[in-house]
Amino acid sequence: MARYFKEQDIDEFRECFYLFARSGQITSLDELTVVMRSLGMSPTIQELAGYLKGKGGKMSFADFLEVMHIHSRAENLPNEVVNAFKAGDTDKSGVIPAKQLRNLLQNWGEGLSAREVRLL
Repeated sequence: MARYFKEQDIDEFRECFYLFARSGQITSLDELTVVMRSLGMSPTIQELAGYLKGKGGKMSFADFLEVMHIHSRAENLPNEVVNAFKAGDTDKSGVIPAKQLRNLLQNWGEGLSAREVRLL
């Protein structure tokens, strides 16, 4: 996980983790909630429960780093979408032409079918 975070971030995560997980492991939803929210994350209770369940109800610091990586990617996705639209807004008008949007939706990533785009 060190390849995904700066050493300074890992140190901050470690300090916060051990502050609230005094036994060296997170064993409750409350502990995980406090730690992640203290670090500026905004996971839902359902996401938190899924993360904890996925680790068998106990989470070591290494497990926690993995969860932080997964969740930080999920939280950054909306920013990536906004940035993609900004990149398409070449004249900085705040809009992109429907034809350009249709092209992006059909030809980028997994791509939607023409029918799926029309239904949007």
